[in-house]
Amino acid sequence: MSLFKTRDWWSARCQEETFDQGCLCVANIDNSPNAHDKVLIGSFAGVLRAYLPRPGKGEGFKPEDLLMEVQLNSPILQLEAGRFVSGTEALHLAVLHPRKVAVYGISLVSGAVEHGSHYQLNMMYEHNLQRTACNMAYGPFGGVKGKDFLCIQSMDGTLSIFEQESFAFSRFLPGFLLPGPLKYITRTDSFITVSALRQVESYKYQVLAVATDSNSKEESQKISSGKRVTIDWSLNIGEQAVDITFVSFPQAPPSILVLGEHSLFCVKETGQLRFMKKLEYNPCAFLPFAATQDGVINTIICTHTNQLLVYGDVTLKWAAQLQHVPVAVKVATFPELKGVIATLSEDGHLNCSYLGTDPAMFIAPAPESRDINYDQQDEEMEDMKKRIAQASQKGDILPQKKSEDEMTITASVSPSLDPVSKAMNVEMQDENVPSITAELTLKSKMQVENVHMTIRGYGSLGSTQTTFKFSYLDPSSPPLVPVSFYLEGTYPPASLSAEVSASYNIPTGAPRTVQATVSLPLSLVCRPCVPVKNAVCKVTIDTNKPPVNLNEIFPDLSGDYEGSSGYALGFELIGGPIITVLASKTSQKYRVQCDQFDALWLVVKELVDRLTRHHKRRGASDFRCSFVGGLPLQEYFEIIDSHFELRSQTEHLKKVLQQRASQFRSIQRRLLTRFKDKTPAPLQNLDALLEGTFRQILAVGEACEENTRSLRRAGNAVSAATRLMNMLIRLSFGMSDREFAVLEASLTAQVDDDGEIGWEEIVDAAITHLLRTCLAKSSKDSVTNPPALGIAKDTGKLKKHLSLLVDRLSKGGSLAMEGVPGLEVKESESKPVAVKVKTSPRNNVNPEPILEQNMEPGEVPVGSKLGEQKNRKLAPMSPRNGGGGLKPLGESGSLPPLDMKGSLGSLPPLGGKKLNDGLNDLSKNSVPDLDDLPMPPTHKIRNDIQWEEEV
Repeated sequence: MSLFKTRDWWSARCQEETFDQGCLCVANIDNSPNAHDKVLIGSFAGVLRAYLPRPGKGEGFKPEDLLMEVQLNSPILQLEAGRFVSGTEALHLAVLHPRKVAVYGISLVSGAVEHGSHYQLNMMYEHNLQRTACNMAYGPFGGVKGKDFLCIQSMDGTLSIFEQESFAFSRFLPGFLLPGPLKYITRTDSFITVSALRQVESYKYQVLAVATDSNSKEESQKISSGKRVTIDWSLNIGEQAVDITFVSFPQAPPSILVLGEHSLFCVKETGQLRFMKKLEYNPCAFLPFAATQDGVINTIICTHTNQLLVYGDVTLKWAAQLQHVPVAVKVATFPELKGVIATLSEDGHLNCSYLGTDPAMFIAPAPESRDINYDQQDEEMEDMKKRIAQASQKGDILPQKKSEDEMTITASVSPSLDPVSKAMNVEMQDENVPSITAELTLKSKMQVENVHMTIRGYGSLGSTQTTFKFSYLDPSSPPLVPVSFYLEGTYPPASLSAEVSASYNIPTGAPRTVQATVSLPLSLVCRPCVPVKNAVCKVTIDTNKPPVNLNEIFPDLSGDYEGSSGYALGFELIGGPIITVLASKTSQKYRVQCDQFDALWLVVKELVDRLTRHHKRRGASDFRCSFVGGLPLQEYFEIIDSHFELRSQTEHLKKVLQQRASQFRSIQRRLLTRFKDKTPAPLQNLDALLEGTFRQILAVGEACEENTRSLRRAGNAVSAATRLMNMLIRLSFGMSDREFAVLEASLTAQVDDDGEIGWEEIVDAAITHLLRTCLAKSSKDSVTNPPALGIAKDTGKLKKHLSLLVDRLSKGGSLAMEGVPGLEVKESESKPVAVKVKTSPRNNVNPEPILEQNMEPGEVPVGSKLGEQKNRKLAPMSPRNGGGGLKPLGESGSLPPLDMKGSLGSLPPLGGKKLNDGLNDLSKNSVPDLDDLPMPPTHKIRNDIQWEEEV
C-alpha cells in the first residue's frame, strides 16, 4: 500500500458525456437535517445527476447511490447551490445554460409503496438570456441578508445581475476581449475576474449599479451602450487564469487565490500580492481549505500529470497520484466519512477519495520467550554463507523472467510483394515504390493489459502504421496485426530490418516489455536490371566451393534476365545506383561492383547469407567465405569526411542564423523606438535593412533544412559503409563471434546526429580504447584513464586510429578481452596483457605482400581493386544514384553586410535561384568540394580470372 496514491473510497462513471470546470457541485441540496452533502454533476449533454455515496465494505458504486437523474433540454455550463428563492433561506440549485438560467428545488418525496422514497426536481423560476452565457457568480450583492443574487457573464463581456426572481441590470466590462473566471467577494462587495490583459481586476457592485446613461429607470438586457465602468484595482499577473476563488478562514487573513497556467497567486483584498508560487507543471483545478496553523492557507492543486498536491502557502505538504485528470475538485462530508475529496474528469470519472493509508487492524502477538541455541544459529549462518557463495558463482545478477509472465511477438513476412503498393507519403513521387506486408502476432500465456506496440523501420523505411493499442490480450485469441513496409525516403536504407517493441502490464500490475525484429527481403528496395560491366568500387568474395549459378541464388530478383548464363546479375536500388554481381568461371570467387561504396552493403550481405544457406541445404557444413586483399579504407574515409563536413556545416549555419536573428531583433527595437517617438525622425534605411535581414534569415533557414536532409543521407551512407567494413574485416581476419561482437560495438553502425557528440567522436573513443587495451603493443601503451570526450575538429585522428586497428589485426591482434575462455594472461613487469593461446591463420602473417598464383610482384590482389579508375573525379551525385546533398555547403564565418541604401547585395531572391547557388552568395570563403580531394593511385587489373563478359 503506497502513501503516495489517493485511496479510492467511491467512484462512478458517466459514459459518452463531457464535463467542464463548473459542472461539479457539492452541497446539502435537499436541506436534510443531518447536513450531509450530495454530489451534483451536470454534463454538456444536459443530464443532471445527484449522488449520495454510501459504499459498503469492498463495494463501489451501487444503484441506490444515484438519487436523481434528469435530462434537461440544454447543455449545463455551471451548477451553484445558494439561497436563490425569496421568502426562504433553504438551499436551491442554480443551473446555467447557454441561453437561460434556471433555479430548481430538490426535495425528498416519501413513497406510498414498498419501493421507498425518491427525489424530485421542481423548477422555481428561470430567466432567458439575450446573450450567450459563459459562467456565473453568486452572493449577497449589495450587503443583503439571507439572500443570494446571481451575476452571469456572457461571452461578449456583459454582466447581467438577477435579484432572485427579477432582473436588475446589465453592464459592459471595459476593454473586454475574452471571458475569464468570475467570483464575488462578500467582504468588499465586489467582483473579481481576470481579463484578457492577464491582470486581476476588481469591480465594486455599487459602481456597476450606478453606471448607466439611460434616462428611464427601467433596465433591460438589450443594452448597447453605457457609462464606462471604473476599475477598483488591478494587478498584472502575466498569464491567463485557470480558476479564481476567495477564502476567509478564521486562522488566516482573507485572500484572493488565482490559479494561473504556471503559477499560484495569493492577493489581498486591496490588490497587493501576498505570495506567489511558481509551478513546474500544468495545473487543471484547485481548491483551498482551512489549515490548523495560524496564517497559513492550505491548497489542493490537481495537475495534468494525474497528481494531487497539497500546499501550505508555498510549501509542498503532500503529493499523491490520481486515477484521472480532474477538471473540478471539491471537499465533501458524507455519513461514513468527513473531508472526502471529490474529483470530476472531463470524460465523466467521478471519484471520491482520501489521503493517507487505511488503518491496520492487525496487532502482532507478543513473541514467545525461549533460550537462544547458539550452535543452531552457527549452523544456519554457515548454510547461508554456502548459499550466498553458490549464488555469486552463477553470475546471474538480474532475476530471470518466468516463461508464463512473457509475451512473444512473431512476424510472418509475405514471400512476395503486394500486388497493389500500399506506400504512402513517399518522397519519390516519380518512382513506383513497392510494399510488402508482414503479419505480427502477439501471443501471451496469461491475460495482459495496456498493450502498446510500436513499429520503427530503420532509416528511410516506413510503415503504414507505427503504433497499436490494446486494452487487454486474451491468450485464447491472439491478435493478428497486418503492417506494410515500404521505402519512404529518397535513398536506400542501411538495414532491411524493422524493430517491433511492446509494453504491457501483467495481472499483478508490474510493467513488462518485449521486442522483436522483422527482416525484410532485398526485393523491397531493388529491382532487376541489365548488369553493368565497369564500376568504380568492387568487392571480391572468395569461397571454398565451386561457383553457383546466380539465378539459383537470387530466384526472386532474376526478373526478365532469368534465362541468362547465370554468371552476371544486375540490381537497381530504388533511389540508388546499379549494382552488378559477377561469378567467376575459373575460380571460386564472386565480385560485387557499383559506383558507390556504401551501396554495396545490402547486396554483399545478401550474397553471403544466400550462399551460406544454399550450401547448408546441400549438406556442405564446411562452407567458408573470405576476403583477400587490402581493405577499402580510402573509400570509407571519403564517406566519413563528407559526413563530418556536413556536421560542421550544420553548426556553422546555426551560428549564422543566430547572428541574423539577433540583428533582426535589434533593428526591430530601433524601429519601434522611432515609431513611438512623438517627433518624427527619418528611418535612415532601417526598413530596407530589416527587409534584407529577414530575407537572409529565410535563406539561411532553407539552407539549414537542406543541410539537415543531406546530413541524414550522409549518416545513412556512413552506417551502410560501416556495416560493410565490419563484414570485410571479419571475412579478412577470420574473427570469431565474440570478437566480431566487440568490433561491432566499437565500430558501431548506429549514427545519431541529434546531439553535440556525433558518430566520429564516439567511434574514435571506442577504437582508442581497443588500441590501448587488447590491441596494445606493450604494457607501456596501455592507459587506464581515457581522455575526456570532446567535439572533434577534423577526422584525422579517427582515420589514423582506424588504420592502426586494421594494421594490428592484420599482424595477429585479437579483440578478445580478459576473462574470455581460451585466453590466458601473460605476466609482465607492470601490467598483464591478454594473449590468444589458440593459433589462428592470421597469427602467422608474413610482413611481405601476399601474392596469389600467376601474380607479378607489385600487383594488387582482386579484393583490393576498389581504387580502380580512381584517376577521374567523382561524378556529382543525384537523387537517382543515391546522392543529392552530400556536397558541403561552405564554411563562411559571416554574411555580406548591407549598405546604408538598403541594397541586398548578392543575396539570392526567394524562390529564384537554387538553394546551393544562394548559399554561395551568402559565403565568400567556401571549403573545397569532394571533387577537389586527392584520389588514391589506380590499381593494376588482374587478367588470370575469367569473369562473365556477357553483360
